[in-house]
Amino acid sequence: MNQDVIITCALNGAADTAHRSPHVPVTPEEIANAAIEAWNAGAAIAHIHVREPDTKQGSRRVELYAEVCERLRASDCDIIINLTAGMGGDLYIGPDENPTAFAKETDLVGATERLIHIEALKPEICTLDCGSVNFGDSNLVYVSTPEMLRQGAARIKELGVTVELEIFDTGNLWFALQMMKEGLLDDNAMFQLCQGIPWGTPPEFSLLKGMVDMLPDNTNWTAFALGRNQLPWVAQSALLGGHARVGLEDNLYLGKGQMATNGQLVERAVNIIENMGGRIMTPTQAREKLCLRGTQ
Repeated sequence: MNQDVIITCALNGAADTAHRSPHVPVTPEEIANAAIEAWNAGAAIAHIHVREPDTKQGSRRVELYAEVCERLRASDCDIIINLTAGMGGDLYIGPDENPTAFAKETDLVGATERLIHIEALKPEICTLDCGSVNFGDSNLVYVSTPEMLRQGAARIKELGVTVELEIFDTGNLWFALQMMKEGLLDDNAMFQLCQGIPWGTPPEFSLLKGMVDMLPDNTNWTAFALGRNQLPWVAQSALLGGHARVGLEDNLYLGKGQMATNGQLVERAVNIIENMGGRIMTPTQAREKLCLRGTQ
């Protein structure tokens, strides 16, 4: 078991969840406040998406990310900022008779454009989604090709930002390890093992164990699962030597019929880890553990 656990709070994501829960933060002020709430509850890292305030849908606008970062950096909160760089990969295939008639919801840009806000704001951590995958039961494909990934990884390394590699299936992990062999990733690259996202890796403990066994020694990694599996995966991840992730991006409920806040989910994760005999790392301790910029 990992005795010293870093908790990440994934505050909001980009899915259409803000219409399902009043606690999903939407505006930059709400997102920054949610990060501070998570920090007060014990989170060391805030994983952040931004949304359009009027539609509540996911956004790539740099000025929204900038306002969130400015609010956090101006506060007393020292939480580690982890910005998504996964937006811009949504491809909605057209109907069967005309599949190249992509739906208006398509938001597909290249690797460089997905990193514009990372270049502008230099967060301590940003994500890299390590492969293409079918999302849900419609015609949505998340596109992240090997060439896109190589370009994105190289640019993130140039910027001096620590990369968190989002692993949605075993092939994603295989390619992430290939990028390590090619020297495209710094030694402190982090792995996020994502389970329960249709149609990636199912939330099965045996599959988590198999992916963990593929990781290099002394790798910093976290696993999470969606919905009702989120809190059990806090324990599963720590037991196998990893860290923990909770938050409203992945799960809206604290219990059956009970809507959660980000802070409540972090508090529950803290209780799970501490009741197992583990310790919760502060942001300062996490920076040292992860060899983030300025601590290497």
